[in-house]
Amino acid sequence: MNVFELTRALVDIPSVTGQEKQVGLYLLDRLSGLAARTGGRVERLEVEAERFNVLACWDQPRVTLSTHMDTVPPHIASREDAEFIWGRGACDAKGIIAAMIQAVEGLLAEGLRGIALLFVVGEERNSAGALAAARIRRGSRWLVNGEPTENKLALGSKGALRYEAEARGRMAHSAYPELGESAIEKLLDFLDQIRRLPQPVDPVLGAGTLNIGTIAGGRAPNVIPDEARAEIMVRLVADADPIREAFRRAAAGRVELREVLMVPAVRLRALDGFPTTVVAFTTDIPAFGGAWGEPLLIGPGSIHVAHTLEERVPKAQLVEAVQTYKAVVRKLLAGEEN
Repeated sequence: MNVFELTRALVDIPSVTGQEKQVGLYLLDRLSGLAARTGGRVERLEVEAERFNVLACWDQPRVTLSTHMDTVPPHIASREDAEFIWGRGACDAKGIIAAMIQAVEGLLAEGLRGIALLFVVGEERNSAGALAAARIRRGSRWLVNGEPTENKLALGSKGALRYEAEARGRMAHSAYPELGESAIEKLLDFLDQIRRLPQPVDPVLGAGTLNIGTIAGGRAPNVIPDEARAEIMVRLVADADPIREAFRRAAAGRVELREVLMVPAVRLRALDGFPTTVVAFTTDIPAFGGAWGEPLLIGPGSIHVAHTLEERVPKAQLVEAVQTYKAVVRKLLAGEEN
């Protein structure tokens, strides 16, 4: 099975976050066959009921190639044309899984060992798989994490700070607004204030950004609303604490805030001879916490089409990724030996 066929086989297995079991079983079976032929071992690492990570090792791993099995909804079956493979997960991140497996097969054929493949659940929601893997160390020195970077090594990635905001008011007939208290107006005042907050700028990562992703509330056009809520995502390029404090001040007397997620921004190393980029999205890397080695971030495909109905990965980048992953592993292993 070549990298195109493997990508399509993986894309055609639905694995929206929380429902990764079938793709995990597929990978267990495929990697068990590879390990049996090449003297490796495969482990099913339980995360929670019906959810598990998949680890394959060839001797004590010094370099681990890792990405995630889950996708965002909805499931979209694969299709193929002369230039692209299309479908949910094509670039985020099932094409990456396929390229990593093909790369390891090639490295094993060259006689290289000390390699691992680690595929995790939950990256698209809360990094549950990476957090679980961080508690199970295997001594790896390097973690090559796969996300769509167009096969360029990322020098850093922005972090994320996500909040839920809820406002409470008092219902009344809209003809007599003085008898009620509008939760929507409270929420809008809070949102207006945080929209005006200056965002820090990092010389490598660029400017932080803020997105008000959802707003809901109210009962009917002729009812003063007694409840309203919103979800907000900040892309971090610096310490989160000043933004947290600014949010707390804006919320005082208006809304209740709940911090849902905080992923710090990360800086990553370059390697001589590999092109570089900077990405604005978050990854599993902070959740691993260094337990699987110093991280690098690279993979085929563009993040601009991930999470869309037009998700696709260029075939040329998939082929290139197989060779790129092999070259990265060789360089890391050679550096250790030197």
